[in-house]
Amino acid sequence: MTWFVKQNPGTYPYRRLIGAAALGMMLGACGGGSDSSDSTPAPAQLLVNAGADVQAPEQSTVTVSAQTQDSEETLSYQWSASPSLEITQEDETSGEATVTLPVLEEQATYTLTVRVSGEGGATGSDTLVITGLPENSEPLAVIDVTPAADDNDRYAAGISLTLDGANSTDADAKDPQDPISEWLWTQTEGVDVTGGLALNKPQLTITTPIASSEQTLGFSLTVTDHEGATHTETVQIVVKADSDTAPTVSAGYNQAIFSGEPIVLEGSADSSVPDAFPFTVNWESSGLAGMTVKEPDTLSTFALAPDVDSETSVTFVLNVTDANGNLASDTINVKVRPMPVARLNDTGVTAQATTDVVVQTQQNAFAGQDGQRGADVVASEGLLEKAGAGDAGFDFTKVNDNGDEQDDNASDWSCVRDNTTGLVWEVKTTRGGLHDTQHTYGWYQEENNGGVNGSLNPAAASCSITNCNTNALIAEVNREGLCGFYDWRLPTHQELMSLLHFGKDNAQMVDEMYFPNTGSMTEAPLWYWTSRPGADGVTNDAAQNSVAIDFATGVDNFLKKDRAIRVRLVRAGRN
Repeated sequence: MTWFVKQNPGTYPYRRLIGAAALGMMLGACGGGSDSSDSTPAPAQLLVNAGADVQAPEQSTVTVSAQTQDSEETLSYQWSASPSLEITQEDETSGEATVTLPVLEEQATYTLTVRVSGEGGATGSDTLVITGLPENSEPLAVIDVTPAADDNDRYAAGISLTLDGANSTDADAKDPQDPISEWLWTQTEGVDVTGGLALNKPQLTITTPIASSEQTLGFSLTVTDHEGATHTETVQIVVKADSDTAPTVSAGYNQAIFSGEPIVLEGSADSSVPDAFPFTVNWESSGLAGMTVKEPDTLSTFALAPDVDSETSVTFVLNVTDANGNLASDTINVKVRPMPVARLNDTGVTAQATTDVVVQTQQNAFAGQDGQRGADVVASEGLLEKAGAGDAGFDFTKVNDNGDEQDDNASDWSCVRDNTTGLVWEVKTTRGGLHDTQHTYGWYQEENNGGVNGSLNPAAASCSITNCNTNALIAEVNREGLCGFYDWRLPTHQELMSLLHFGKDNAQMVDEMYFPNTGSMTEAPLWYWTSRPGADGVTNDAAQNSVAIDFATGVDNFLKKDRAIRVRLVRAGRN
């Protein structure tokens, strides 16, 4: 809103300085004999009228316009206010300006002063008073209820409800972030549920009554703004009878798994009504034929993902019926994907653990374990396609001395092909020849050795060739052409680690059906060399150690290169 200040009609606009001007004229007429030639005349004063005083509401804009006596020179106008106000003056050669009043909680007066100056030094000023009047619109009370009502606008018995008035507003609040100064909750209807509760806070949290019949509760919220205006809002809560209150149900979480892996069905159900127990539980699935839920009448169970050729969506529904016949359901969605072709071996672990024991059963409370995921689990369900055979997820094929594949039950073989990694491994014997399991070797490598070749023939080593070192063994096996191949070498750290079967307990950690004679547990540790020089134990920038793996425990370590331990050679592999 804009207010304009006008001159009072019929009033001479320059009345404030008339007396002084007339007196000056009379004194000048008297003459008197004074010599005016030596005196400097005082600058003339401008006669200024700022306009009449005015009253205006808060947040309005007032237009003021000063007037002066007729003058041929250019005048400059400057407005100021006390206390300070927002003044807009687009042209200082014009006496017009606008003043914006702030938000007011009480009546306030502002003195506006206009100062006028001319090019010749003439000046003048005048004042007017603006009285600001507060205007207060009432606030708006808002009540939000959480959790929300059901589709029939009803609430369960015995649950916690929060009536929230924090979103109440005030359109003319001085601070929009703090519009309300007071809240007052009042229960207006129904059995009292507010006893002992604070009723002067933005939120009121109640517990709905448990009764044999439907209950209606009424509440009002009165909010007061910082200027004293109030507004009241009401809400009505209809509470179901205890026998009509359904249980609350959760079917768990959505998942994405591979064929053969367990789908965790970890449901939960509860009721705010004591008489609603016990529950009847039933799991259902849809979207994929052949899906079977183990123990579908329990909240915590699982299903095995069947074999699929492409990603398939499956829906699981948990249905819970309480003792009063109320049914509640919840749904999860599961994406079943084909098991990808592996390029690395799994660990061999199919057992699962709790905080206390290791077991062979599904443990929903400890989801995501190694024994619940991967090729080992899929193989245990008979869903892992193998080129050969092997324990857990391992896939091996026996190869004879000529390089021909052998049946899985063959009793004589010289090498093993890992169908997952593509590696072909030497098999140890007990016949005392080149591949005897009791032979030990020092680590020796003329390239990629970390600066130290190693030991040509350690004193503790024992073998069937002249120098018992890894390089000499490789040369002899390649000369022999084991299994028809001539590219045998030391395995890398990763390659040798891929043979470890971590599912074994108190036994050599390898599939003994394919890799017999790895060593006796009474001889533990059962160290085997890798081709990797060790970063630990470097002297003068030269690696004194190399990495070995213990097939009794599955750990790796740095051993001195002159240490005499076992060797299992390897060839080929997938790029």
